[in-house]
Amino acid sequence: MNQNIFLAQWLEEEQKPFAGWDFSYLHGRMFEEKPPWSYIDRAATLMQQAASVLDIDTGGGEKLLSLREHWPAQVVATEGYPPNIELAAERLQPLGVSVIPLESSESIQMPFADSAFELVLNRHGAFNPAECARVLAPGGTFLTKQVHGLWAQDLLAIFGATPPWPDATPARYVPWLERCGLTLVDVQDWQGELRFTDVAAIVYYLKAVPWLVPNFSVNTHQAQLLGLQARLDAGESLAFEARTYLIEARKP
Repeated sequence: MNQNIFLAQWLEEEQKPFAGWDFSYLHGRMFEEKPPWSYIDRAATLMQQAASVLDIDTGGGEKLLSLREHWPAQVVATEGYPPNIELAAERLQPLGVSVIPLESSESIQMPFADSAFELVLNRHGAFNPAECARVLAPGGTFLTKQVHGLWAQDLLAIFGATPPWPDATPARYVPWLERCGLTLVDVQDWQGELRFTDVAAIVYYLKAVPWLVPNFSVNTHQAQLLGLQARLDAGESLAFEARTYLIEARKP
């Protein structure tokens, strides 16, 4: 193993730009096993039955744009990360979507009227179940796909990190949504595999998702990266635990 060559490659990788929630740069190098259900397919079906939709934490609008052919008359998106707010506005506002700067959290109060939306979508964003229930119209649906709180815990452990939100699980949110008056339609909790073909891809991934390993850098975590490279050189795969879940709930 030529450590200097690898370190130079990893340092270069760590400087690559990342925008929105787009991991296309890692195409062919990062493989996330797919669950047997599809958030996008279900969102498309629900959109066709709704006159208004709110997309919480839209990122750069990537997933919302992929659903454009199904958009109802009223489409509103929120986003809290400043670089993504600008990107989402640039992409979505010319298409008639209102983009509202709003940092998501479990305690957020959303600036929307009661019963304002027939469909509320949330993919990978924090959410306040009470507020989601409040802004839903009677008969409306809340659909969310979330990264499980224990996502890639084995990868994080290599770098001495622990999952930042270990209790972000269906076991926590399902009862919470029910307490807010919503009826559960579907709950899917899935575990699969997240695999990387090279260590440089892991560097890019951890820089793009900085809350997984706080203060991650090639210089500070050189030993762990070299350990992963040795693992790869020994013929082992760089495969880790992928966990996601989907919740669909309806307002009576």
